[in-house]
Amino acid sequence: MAEYDAFVLVSFGGPEGPADVIPFLENVTRGRGVPRERLAEVAHHYDHFGGVSPINQQCRDLLAAIGKDFAASGLSLPLYWGNRNWDPYLADTVADMAAHGVRRAIAFVTSAYGSYSSCRQYLEDIEKARGGSDSMAARVDSVKGPMKPGWLKKCRILSIRGAADPTCARAFSMSSRYCRQLE
Repeated sequence: MAEYDAFVLVSFGGPEGPADVIPFLENVTRGRGVPRERLAEVAHHYDHFGGVSPINQQCRDLLAAIGKDFAASGLSLPLYWGNRNWDPYLADTVADMAAHGVRRAIAFVTSAYGSYSSCRQYLEDIEKARGGSDSMAARVDSVKGPMKPGWLKKCRILSIRGAADPTCARAFSMSSRYCRQLE
């Protein structure tokens, strides 16, 4: 049976000020040959919000809510957060987890859709981050499920019963038939 010693929130990331916008867009489009002029056009969309995407604050708020729910449920797991495209980067988070002795973590990916970019790519990002850390990198099991009332209770059940329990694994695969179920 799987036992988890950490929870990691995995998200897209976003700029947190005007100076972050172009570097963030470069991260998002890396390797795709997007012209600099197009990045500049897209960057103007962030001007309306002062160069700040709301996603990082939403992740902070979500992580705080998860922490409160875990504490209220008697679940004592350290919480981590890593992004695909901006600070805190997932690779840095996984390295921090390894440095803190985390051996196995349960991850929740904030994406709500079942496409390559919003599902499979996150799983690849998690594996890449594990490879970028030392050999002591934590195994990270990813779950997908709608963030709705009762989800954290199911997460607690998953932690207690373990991902090896197929009933528990199915509870987290309900929103994504494209992602692999927990093993």
